[in-house]
Formats: sequence, C-alpha cells, structure tokens
Amino acid sequence: MKNWIRFVVTLIAVTLVCSAPAMAADALISFSGAFGAGLVVVGAALGIGKIGAAAVESMARQPEVAPTIQLSLIIAAALIEGFTLFAVFVCMQAK
Repeated sequence: MKNWIRFVVTLIAVTLVCSAPAMAADALISFSGAFGAGLVVVGAALGIGKIGAAAVESMARQPEVAPTIQLSLIIAAALIEGFTLFAVFVCMQAK
C-alpha cells in the first residue's frame, strides 16, 4: 500500500514540475486552487472513512454503547464536513 501511495505522489509531483513552465502565472494559480481543493476533499473522505470504520468496529465489540458511539460519529463527521466546505471555499477563492 505504501509503495502505491509513493507512486501516486511521485506521479503528481512529476506532472506538476513538467507542466509548470507551460502554464501561465494565472493558470498556475487557478490550478493550484483546484488541486488544493481536491486534496482537501480526499483528506476529508479518508478521515470520515477511518472514523466510520472505527465506529463500526467499536459498536460490534460493545453493542450496548452503540447509540453513544453513533452520536459521536455523526458529530465528528459533521465537523469534518464543515471544515472541508470552508477549506474548499478558501482554495477556490485563492485567485
């Protein structure tokens, strides 16, 4: 799994380095905002996925506390979504 992540990060870095001279300054700034927004969304999706997986696992281990865990899961996911929406807005305004 780590090799795959390294490959993707290297591929993105090479793509950005090779395409940077071909882009004008305005296009590069717009691209960086969109790229930042994409990173924010992917990070939020991974975070909510990990929270969900941990919540389901803990509910399976202790079914008697499932409502409490579910409430905590919903609150944490809502906070992450709110931050994600704000971060995407900031990234798209950076022009």
